[in-house]
Amino acid sequence: MSWLKKLTTGLKKSSDKVSSSLSGISLLFGKDKIDAASIEEIEEALILADLGVSVASEIAEGLRARKWQGEVTPDSLREALAEHLTDILLPVEKPLTFQQADGERDLHVILLVGVNGSGKTTTAGKLAARFQAQGRHVVMAAADMFRAAAIEQLSGWGARTDTKVISGERGGDAAALAFRAIDEARADNADVLIIDTAGRLQNRAELMEELAKIIRVIKKQIPEAPHDSLIVLDGTVGQNAIAQMKAFQQTADLTGMVITKLDGTAKGGIVVALAREFGLPVHMVGVGEAAEDLQDFTAHDFAHALVGLSPE
Repeated sequence: MSWLKKLTTGLKKSSDKVSSSLSGISLLFGKDKIDAASIEEIEEALILADLGVSVASEIAEGLRARKWQGEVTPDSLREALAEHLTDILLPVEKPLTFQQADGERDLHVILLVGVNGSGKTTTAGKLAARFQAQGRHVVMAAADMFRAAAIEQLSGWGARTDTKVISGERGGDAAALAFRAIDEARADNADVLIIDTAGRLQNRAELMEELAKIIRVIKKQIPEAPHDSLIVLDGTVGQNAIAQMKAFQQTADLTGMVITKLDGTAKGGIVVALAREFGLPVHMVGVGEAAEDLQDFTAHDFAHALVGLSPE
């Protein structure tokens, strides 16, 4: 199955929610413009689809001002929605890239953060598989020192992708492990070091301080690192992702987002709300368990799949 087909299929719960919300607007279809009576209903429908209040208002106003070619139909409305969503999402469409100073090979550090269960460890493994396939020398660090299962899980990904995994004893010092991982990755002449951190709730101050300590230790060795500080967000949490972003942004100085589990939710519209609220790159989205189910985010394809249109 192609990625576009997987994306469309994976977002079906979300696109069904968008479609069902809009199909209930009785005054909308069969006219050559959207009248004021329909604007509020459109906003409510888009809010129900987890796009957020400000985005819903912005899109509804854009639809009202649009010059329609003929009558408004369900298909023409979806096409118009896809256009507006693409415009909002294009500024955050940015793949992960690696910059090397003065043409020299240097270690590129990627730090993964987020709450429990968001999919950080799986994302680390999938990124390793992706970069290894590109011919890069990757090392992973299991800095989730709370869960023995996290260390085992990352080691499993290491075995499958032929990637070295640096780990320590459960309950150990995560910052010390990050320090050692940088030393070992450099000694191995690695291109990329992916550091998987423990899941932590955004309201647990002591855990957020531990994360800040990990970042301080990384910067002592490589002042410009982590080059990518990525939050992994579980797409099923909907609007709660906004609060997570705000908390982790303060501690981890986030540079981008990876959004997972979009195939298991009707809340895919949250990607649009996050894009508008924070303006940070959405590097990748996930719609399945396999390594190839995590792919680069593209605004056009995502917007069309979200409203139930084939991106192809």
